[in-house]
Order: sequence, then C-alpha cells, then structure tokens
Amino acid sequence: MSSKSRPAQAAPAHSAATERLSQVARHVTDVSTESTSTPGAGRRGRRSKALRNAGAPADYSDVLSNLQKLKDFAHTPDLSNRGYVRQKREGKLWVRERLEQLVDKDSFKEIGSASGRVEWKQTGPRDEEPVSFTPTNNLQGFGLLDGRKVIITADDYTIRAGHADGGISNKTIYSEKLAVSLNLPIIKLTDGSSGGGSVSTIKTMGWSYVPGVPGFIDAVKGINMGIPNLAAVLGPAIGLGAARAVISHFSVMAGDIGSLFNAGPQVVEGATFEEGLTLRDLGGPGIHCMNGTIDNLAANEGECWKQIRTVLSYLPNCGQSKLPPVIPVSDPISRISEELRTIIPRRRQRMYDARAIIYTVFDAGSWFEIGALWGRTAIVGLARIAGRPVGVISLNCEVNSGALDAGGSQKMTRHLKLCDVMNLPIVQFVDVPGYAIGTVAEKQATMRWGVELGKAYISTTIPIFSVLTRRVYGVAGGIMVACRDPMVCVAWPSGEWGSLPLDGGIEVGHRWELKQAEAEGKKKELYDQLENDYRRLMNPIRTANAFGVEEIIDPAHTRRVAAEWTMHVYDDVLPQRLLDRAAGRIHPTFA
Repeated sequence: MSSKSRPAQAAPAHSAATERLSQVARHVTDVSTESTSTPGAGRRGRRSKALRNAGAPADYSDVLSNLQKLKDFAHTPDLSNRGYVRQKREGKLWVRERLEQLVDKDSFKEIGSASGRVEWKQTGPRDEEPVSFTPTNNLQGFGLLDGRKVIITADDYTIRAGHADGGISNKTIYSEKLAVSLNLPIIKLTDGSSGGGSVSTIKTMGWSYVPGVPGFIDAVKGINMGIPNLAAVLGPAIGLGAARAVISHFSVMAGDIGSLFNAGPQVVEGATFEEGLTLRDLGGPGIHCMNGTIDNLAANEGECWKQIRTVLSYLPNCGQSKLPPVIPVSDPISRISEELRTIIPRRRQRMYDARAIIYTVFDAGSWFEIGALWGRTAIVGLARIAGRPVGVISLNCEVNSGALDAGGSQKMTRHLKLCDVMNLPIVQFVDVPGYAIGTVAEKQATMRWGVELGKAYISTTIPIFSVLTRRVYGVAGGIMVACRDPMVCVAWPSGEWGSLPLDGGIEVGHRWELKQAEAEGKKKELYDQLENDYRRLMNPIRTANAFGVEEIIDPAHTRRVAAEWTMHVYDDVLPQRLLDRAAGRIHPTFA
C-alpha cells in the first residue's frame, strides 16, 4: 500500500472523532448554561433542564436529612402533649425511656422509624421538609438483653392510648413474623390495646370492618416452636393488647401501674351497670396475678425488666432447633446437704417448707419461681443444676396439705407445656395426698383440671426426674410419677404411697369391722391395731424389695443424683430430641 493512500483512509476516522468531541462539548454547555429553552434544543435540552430543576445532591443528603428530622421529632417528647403529661402523672415511663432501661446500652435499632403522620412544608417546586411528626404508637426493633439479640414491640400510650393508629397493626404482625423467621425471642411491652381498634376507626376508614386477630397465627406458630415470647404489662392492657400478653410464654405485671381487662370501666358500666370502677378495681394485679391470667407480679417497671431478663436466660432462642443455654457454675454437684435428712418431719401431720428443698438442691441463686401468687398448692419455676437449666415442679404441703386443686393443676399443666417446647428437663419433688376434695373443690372443677394435668403429663415428652419426698397417693400421684415409661425416680426414706392415705382409708376399707368394734366399745383399739399393721407394711424398704421403687437414697445426696441425670439428658437425650423435632416425630405445643 502506498504512503499517499494512508491519509485518505484515515480522514473519515479523524472526522468522526472531531464530531464526537463537538457533541461532548455541546452537552457540557447545555448542562451548565442557564438558558436551555432554545427551539430545537431537542432531548438534550429537556434532559439538562430537568436535572437543573431537580437540584438533587448526588449523595441523597436531602432525603437523609429529612429522615434525621423525623428521628429527632420522634426522640424528643412533646412536654405539652396531654398524652405525655398523663403518662408522667401516672408515674409511667415514656416508651423510649422504657427501651433505654430494658435493653443493653445503645443497642436498640428501630424498625419502621419513619412510620407515622407527617406535616410537610414545601420548600421548592419539588422539595419539601417535615415540620411535625406523630409516630405510630408502637415501637418495634432489635435490641440486646445481656448481649443476646431480641425483637421488641412496645406500645406508646401517649399517642391515642395505644389504639389502632397508622401502621401499628402491620408493624406488630411484622414483628411476630420476623421473630419466627429469624428464630429470635420477642419481648412485648404492653401499655394500651397494642393495635386494637377504636370506634373512631370507622369514621377514618369510612366503613366498618369485620374484626380479626392480626398476628395471632404467627404468634401461635412461634410459641409452639419454642421461640421465647415474653410480655410485661405496664399500663392498662385492653382487648387485643391483653390477649397478646396472656398468650405469651411468660407475663409479668408492674404492680404500681399495670392492669388488664377485656373492656375498660366505661364500657363495663354501660354493659353490666358496675359503676365507679377504677382500672385496678377492674383488672389490677390483685385480680390477675392471683388468678393466673398473668404469671408474675413485679413491684415496678424496673423489676419487670429484671424478671424478663432472668426468664430469658434459661430459654433457647428456638426450642425447635436449640438447647437451653448452659453456663459455668462454681457450685459443685457433689455438695452434700445434710439438712435435707431432717427436713421431712417424722410426724406425718406436720408441714415443712418445700421451697427450702429447691433452694438446697439446685445451683445457688438459680431458682426463679413462676406464678407464686396463684395455684398455690403447686410450686413451679426454673432453676439450674450443674449450670444446666431445668424446669422445677413441687407440691406445697403448707397449702391445703398439698392436695392438688384446680388452680394448682392449671399451673402445672402450663409449666409442663413450657418446658416441653423449650427442651427443659423437669426435676419434680412429689408429696401429694391426692386431689383436693370437698364442695369447694367440686365447684372449682378440680377433676376436670386434674384430668387436663394428666393429659399434659402424658402428652408431653420432655424427660422427667421424680424425687418422692413423702406422699404419693391416688390418681394425682400416679400421673405425676408414672407419666414416663420407664419412669425415672428415686425415693427418700420418708416416702409413703398407696391408693389412699391411711387417714380415711382405714375407715373406708374396714368400715364394717370398725362399726362392730364401736358397738363393743373397742373401736379405737381396733383402729390403732390396723394403723400399726399398715404402717409396718408400708415401710418404704418393703416397696424397694419388690422393686416397686427403683432406689431409696440419702436425701443429702439428692443434688448429686439429680445433677448426674440432668447432665446425661443434656449430653445424650436432648440432642436426639432436636433431631426428632426436626424430623416431625414429636410436636410439642404450648398454645
């Protein structure tokens, strides 16, 4: 190829490059020039005009600035707001103050922080900024409790008394779903209706909706999965808010400010003509912490936080896939407790402190009682042994001689289900003379609730270790001890058992002979002879001779025996239980 032909071929390329440079130059000029309305400017002119009118910073700082303004509004209480004034007058913390106290410092991360009603001010053709902000009256987000991640939903009673407002219902449902999705415990701070409706909603919507129970399907799913669901009642819990608290695994009420009811005093007055009721008259702690609607009573909000943190420390994030958390412990399992040798009186009519046994057997300081004020014939709670969490069940001979009544049966049933979904092995101390009897017991449907307890013992599958401390009589004793096959139990030397206690049992079994002896003036002599014979034959060693009880142990060694069983369960039984749950072979349920 000749050298003369090369420039001729390069000319078109040079011309194209020159034209491209000209186009870029015109584009830059269009963007920077003030006047872009020249006819024929075409698409380039219109585009550059739109960019200039937008005036939007490349880093979206305008949007971020408005979000920060909303955050500032939300975090600054309106001291003149009547709802805020009422909250403080009643001695209650503001919702954000509660979160600051409950969670680890600076750990709360809000979900839906911009949801609410905003008043906007236009600052340009396409620009605006918020001048006021009323958040939805429910805060949701993540937080840490003793370094452990949880989801929190908290009512703001200062805004419309916690009734349906903005996205509150959607936020609550979202949190319940999120807890299930992420296998995270959910903490509910209830102060109001938690998204329950108000008649004013009809006016706002323009139509009346058929009511539902938003979020309950997801809540029940999580509860049965063993995802901890814990609630604190920190004000009037009404309707749906009350239901959200009661459905939880554990609930606590602040005694100085809490109450709970299906409908408030004004509605009650119109329906039942009960006049002059206060919130506490209608549903205060003197009612609901005594009847089992709420598990525990706390003196104030601060004690509520403490109880929630304590209960959570025993529970896994999800019983369907996790074991309860094990912690190091300095209390040796070989510790001998000689005081247990004399705690059961030789005189059978005398009582003793059942809680003293619990304090002694388990790790020092680890006992946490649930429901101490209701169902008082039974004692239930959580404790640790060798650092491993367990459920605890005991009878209370200081109340009705320990005879199981309706309330005690309900409390034990609830606790069995809690332990079952949370993979908590149970250590129980059995001293039960049977079910409560008499007209009061019959009116309380003791047999109905006693059968429900029996169903709970048999339908749950969590391992149970029984310590027979004294009496094991009748159906009540039978369902407690023989609910597992094989049953795992040990007895103390003070143990006695049978179909009926001798007191009353001799009268029934020897009615004719005693009647004849009474006619002869020898009833007491015959009765004493019969009682002595029975007492001799009821020697617990005779039962062990017949392998009717597996082993009689020295009470002083109870801690070691229970700890060895618990450690084995954690090492070899509970891991298989998780596999069984994952494979669908067992289906624990709480709700």
